[in-house]
Amino acid sequence: MERPGGPIRGADGRMIGRVSRIELDETRLRVRGEIDAPQIALETSGGRIAADRPEGRDGPMVFDLVLPRAAPGAGDEGRAGSRRGARLRVAGAPDHALRLPSPAGIVAGQALAFAGGLVRLVPALAGWARTGDDRHRATVKRVLGLVPRSPFGPLDQVRDPGTGPDPGTGPGTGPCPGPGAATIVLPVHDGFDLLPDCLDRVERGTDVAARLVLIEDGSRDPRVRPWLRDRAEALRTAGWTVDLIEPATNLGFVGAVNLGLAAARAAAPDDPVILLNSDALVPAGWTSRLLAPLADPGVASVTPMSNDSEITTVPLICTRADLPEGAAEAIDAEARHLDALAAVAPMPTGVGFCMALAPVFLARVPQLDTAFGRGYGEEVDWCQKTRALGGRHLGTAALFVEHRGGASFGSEEKTRLIRANNARIAERYPAYDTEVQRFIRTDPLRAPRLALGMAWAGAVAGDRPVPLYLAHSLGGGAEHWLERRIAEDLEDGLPSTVLRVGGEARWQLELHTARGVTGGTADGIEPVARMLDALPRRRIVYSCGVGDADPLALPDILLDLRRPGDGLEVLLHDWLPVSPSYTLLDRDGTWRGPVDAGRTDLAHRARRPDGSRVSLSEWQAAWGRLLSAADRVRLFSESGRGVLATAFPGLDSDRVEVRPHPIDAGLLAALRVDPLPGAEAPPVLGVIGNLNAHKGAAVVAALGSRARSGPGRVVVLGQVDPACPMPRAVRVHGGYRVEELPDLVRRHGITHWLLPAIWPETFSYAVHEALATGLPVLAFDLGAQGLAVRDAPNGHPLPFGPGTDPVAEILAALAPAPARPEEDPAQDGEAGAESGDGD
Repeated sequence: MERPGGPIRGADGRMIGRVSRIELDETRLRVRGEIDAPQIALETSGGRIAADRPEGRDGPMVFDLVLPRAAPGAGDEGRAGSRRGARLRVAGAPDHALRLPSPAGIVAGQALAFAGGLVRLVPALAGWARTGDDRHRATVKRVLGLVPRSPFGPLDQVRDPGTGPDPGTGPGTGPCPGPGAATIVLPVHDGFDLLPDCLDRVERGTDVAARLVLIEDGSRDPRVRPWLRDRAEALRTAGWTVDLIEPATNLGFVGAVNLGLAAARAAAPDDPVILLNSDALVPAGWTSRLLAPLADPGVASVTPMSNDSEITTVPLICTRADLPEGAAEAIDAEARHLDALAAVAPMPTGVGFCMALAPVFLARVPQLDTAFGRGYGEEVDWCQKTRALGGRHLGTAALFVEHRGGASFGSEEKTRLIRANNARIAERYPAYDTEVQRFIRTDPLRAPRLALGMAWAGAVAGDRPVPLYLAHSLGGGAEHWLERRIAEDLEDGLPSTVLRVGGEARWQLELHTARGVTGGTADGIEPVARMLDALPRRRIVYSCGVGDADPLALPDILLDLRRPGDGLEVLLHDWLPVSPSYTLLDRDGTWRGPVDAGRTDLAHRARRPDGSRVSLSEWQAAWGRLLSAADRVRLFSESGRGVLATAFPGLDSDRVEVRPHPIDAGLLAALRVDPLPGAEAPPVLGVIGNLNAHKGAAVVAALGSRARSGPGRVVVLGQVDPACPMPRAVRVHGGYRVEELPDLVRRHGITHWLLPAIWPETFSYAVHEALATGLPVLAFDLGAQGLAVRDAPNGHPLPFGPGTDPVAEILAALAPAPARPEEDPAQDGEAGAESGDGD
């Protein structure tokens, strides 16, 4: 349970604070807010925790109090949320009771929501009962919250379609006026190779009147100090105000920054200060964009996005990304397109590689704490102190600054400092790590981070187009193909994007990198299209759209996303482009051959979300536009050519390619098994793969019902759809790994394989795996599975059609061959002689 709190009042009724958020779960109670009091404590029957205002400071403090929940039966709080079970005790004020709903109340509310969802789902439930169409089931699961929740949150509209501001060219120039002036504090210790580039960019890219404070902190490299003196003089000649401070001994990062802060405040106490590392490479127009959020008097610090800046890192949060030449400029160009308001979010801390500090908060906390030695954690400490004074810390995606971290001090030393100073932060601010983890989990900068991530992907790809796959959320063979394709892209140094349908929201946009995946969800296509605009070139690949709420719209959406020069490929993992019945089965679950526009069966009609009906001819016309525009239409079996040609007779056959899925030859060789002894025993049918209606569940159930008089036992290696109950004679093994097949054959005594699918599959991994074992493989003679068994020496294609009995065909195939009649030796002396010799 999460809910907002409310005001906290003193003895005179005046508001002295506010509870901003209350969170309650099975293990803890958490209360957050602000209070103008020397102490506040959270008390329950499970314990007490207090927060004290820092000594010597006045005004409100931010509190974040967490207590474990008491066990059931331990007083009011043990009854999980009694209204009297938790209170805030405030020094000099009455207790503030926290009004927490009981678990029964929470469950009742959820039950009502569930019941309301069922009422709204009556049409979908009826459609599922009538047709068994997976799209109805997907709707039911989505509305009831039974689909896996997306790991990504919703995307906001963050990209401004305009051109963005002109970056400006130098100090005090350009159309982005920003603050009147600022002081840039730049400590230097070694890192000579990056130093010229760093200062060149500062000189070229600063677009406000700026003072530069350089601290040469006892570099070991003898080139640094004389070069820095010369450069400081050249900058002064160019019109800059430059202070160069040269301490006699090395002070460490914190000491050097404190010298710079003191100099900045002495010269211009009312100007904001920017802390900048010497390994940070700023773009054009950087200062006005970084300083703009400081116009809010409550903002204490602002941090830009970067490729290496902890919680403001692009494309993956807290995951460093090295950049190829020119990538930073391309990403920052996208940052200028972002809506300045939507691209800003509050953070638990700033990141000190490039951080703007507000003068009003610098006046109250003018120095970094020297306890943090040579660096790391000092900016967290400053941010926590100013936060207790009411300051807020913002991240902005309207600016991207490249950070080549580790140049100031070595990576090994940085790791050691991180470890030691993290412990110091945890001791001083116990709630800080929880806040950071919550920020990472919820990521309020998700949408702009993904927008910049798209620009990163385009820059990393260079001249190559970035793949954009349209995929579903249902798993299966199409998902296996997609996983392999993405892995191949990444091995080739190419990030991939996936636009997924059929999940919690209609659209889920994913960015796949070698270090992980990020993404976001949206109900409308507009924010997704805006994100994809950051890709200079893309190759659109339709993989599978089954499960989408409105599949008829997919072709035109993909065509709208395609820009001049973009590639377009259509893959037929199923037959959704041919018919709303993507298995091509009629309403009674029967395959009656390829489907043309004249098929009138109701299974080949659709209903759109607005209730309008769609005929098969309208459906095929929409998908035909996509197929005709594609550079390539890919089938995975020759068996699909006739199906495709029947539905789309005008499609250019030269652009239709048949290329089966690759299967690891070594894996197939390892699946070979020796025939089991005991040929007189009843055969045992092994069924490979998950079963549902179109995968032949009814056939398997009928076989199980005839087990005593039929083939013997039936074993399903996979899961069975709960809508298709199996008789007890059918053993359901559950999930398996392909390499386990030989062991499973021996364990269950499998003598034959059965592929019972009753629709023309576009490709079947299972049939190739079964054939590789060497055991006899039975499959109905339709689609890719029929073609595969026809071409294999151990394959047994079975007749299939409206006039056949599938179970009878299977039993006939399993029946022992009739004994050959004895031959008359008189008819064939040679045969008789051989017979005699054999006896």
